[in-house]
Amino acid sequence: MAADGKYSPEPRDVILTIPNLISALRIISIPVIAWLIARHDMVWALVVLAISSASDGLDGIIARNFNQVSKLGQILDPIADRLLIICSILALAICGVVPWWMLVLVAARDVVLGILTLVLAQHDYGPLPVHFVGKTGTAVLLISIIGLMVADIRRSFLPLEILHYGAIACAIWGIGLYWVAGVIYLRQGVSLIRADHRSGRAGTAERRRDAGR
Repeated sequence: MAADGKYSPEPRDVILTIPNLISALRIISIPVIAWLIARHDMVWALVVLAISSASDGLDGIIARNFNQVSKLGQILDPIADRLLIICSILALAICGVVPWWMLVLVAARDVVLGILTLVLAQHDYGPLPVHFVGKTGTAVLLISIIGLMVADIRRSFLPLEILHYGAIACAIWGIGLYWVAGVIYLRQGVSLIRADHRSGRAGTAERRRDAGR
């Protein structure tokens, strides 16, 4: 359902749409943002990030209002969010703003869910529905990344130094939610796979009974 209370159109098997083009441009902008962060060029990184974030809302509006909701678009949006988080944290770790263990925790969660997605695809399941805990974790991490970027503009300024430590605490909270959501997705995926195996065994047993008649 859309944010305004209206139901979104059913996703279609189309590729060449304006929202998908906007999502692709968002993904292309992510290495640029990461490169600027790694160079401590936080002002320009924030400018590019702001444009990218604005386009994220724009593609959703266009998709819903002009019946351009696509299955590809539903995949590209979460991919863009995850790439932005992992690349931004990688760049922040490279330039010494955050410790490397934060990157390891975020990357490990995405690797686990990536493997789960591949396994589900083998059972003809698409991506799992987004849980509100996952949305919250993603939002908290993105807020913490922005806070760390702003704080790095002038770390010697006391209010920005306080913002830095507040953003680190926010990032730790976000990573915790990120993993809680990961466990939820993992349990959902395992349940689907087990149900698929049970139905497969039941179908095999039924075919054997039919063959013995």
